[in-house]
Amino acid sequence: MKDIRHISQEELVSFLLSIGEKKFRASQIAEWLWKKGAASFEEMSNLSQSLRSRLQESFTFTHAEISDHRQSTDGTRKYIFRLHDGKQVEGVLIPTETRVTACISSQVGCALRCSFCATGTMGFIRNLDFTEIFDQFILLDKEAQTNYNQHITNIVYMGMGEPLLNYDAVMRSIALITSPNGQGLSPSRITLSTVGIAPGIRKLADDGFKPEVALSLHCADELKRRQRMPVTETQNFEKLREALVYLHEKTGKRITIEYLMLKNWNDSVEDARKLFRFCQPFPVKINLIEYNSTESGYEKSPEENVRKFVEFLESKNMVVNIRHSRGKDIDAACGQLVKKGQN
Repeated sequence: MKDIRHISQEELVSFLLSIGEKKFRASQIAEWLWKKGAASFEEMSNLSQSLRSRLQESFTFTHAEISDHRQSTDGTRKYIFRLHDGKQVEGVLIPTETRVTACISSQVGCALRCSFCATGTMGFIRNLDFTEIFDQFILLDKEAQTNYNQHITNIVYMGMGEPLLNYDAVMRSIALITSPNGQGLSPSRITLSTVGIAPGIRKLADDGFKPEVALSLHCADELKRRQRMPVTETQNFEKLREALVYLHEKTGKRITIEYLMLKNWNDSVEDARKLFRFCQPFPVKINLIEYNSTESGYEKSPEENVRKFVEFLESKNMVVNIRHSRGKDIDAACGQLVKKGQN
């Protein structure tokens, strides 16, 4: 049997007509699936019991579930989602006074092996289906309402995995989350983060991608970056810069540069100078990220190094923000998401 969420609207209409139901029932079912985020046929209360039973007999309806969660002292909450095959991914809710941001995953594990990221130690297990990405949003939004008394206001695709290596599923999940017939979230409130998959960045440009784009650069010295981020071997700086220029020219977007500050590796004034040069061809804002402890052995940059780094960039009229970690005490901060014991 097919999963109800994997058939087209046309297929659903055809099925309904074949069993003597009216065409408009398809729109009602779609509303339950994508606007109301139903997790079972029984929730579809404006359908007759006989139709719900027929749907149950004719289609499967798999849905991710929250299997565990932890709360930080700063209010951040980390969730573990169990998928239909027993695999698990993690997501995070990050509240502030004015917003609730959901950090969601796009893959089980990650193939890119960045040495300072815990997810990379898992290796790549599989891509998430678009419904599994969508389910994270639905489940986290319900949790946001329960715990913070408000809906999710922002989404960052910065959880487990590289979104541009699961392009179609990620784009379909974004389409459902932003559609008026889905969750209706503004595309400007979504940020997709990538380590720099140049063909994927070009495809974003060609597809007229509306959400924001963040590049997890972390080092503007290509040789040093290659040593810690092996993806640089195939996605070199020339390809990457050309793709980012193309994205800006096609969409007018300002790129967010994510830069993890690591002691004695990428935090000198000379490193800041290289970052400035890297960013010259396109407009950027720079987020300097406090390192979050994993088992990798790295240390966060001393405050004095960060201060000098910022001073140099600001002297070049660059927009710089310092991002302090949230959820460190529950391993929910950037680079800490890893689910051990996958089947």
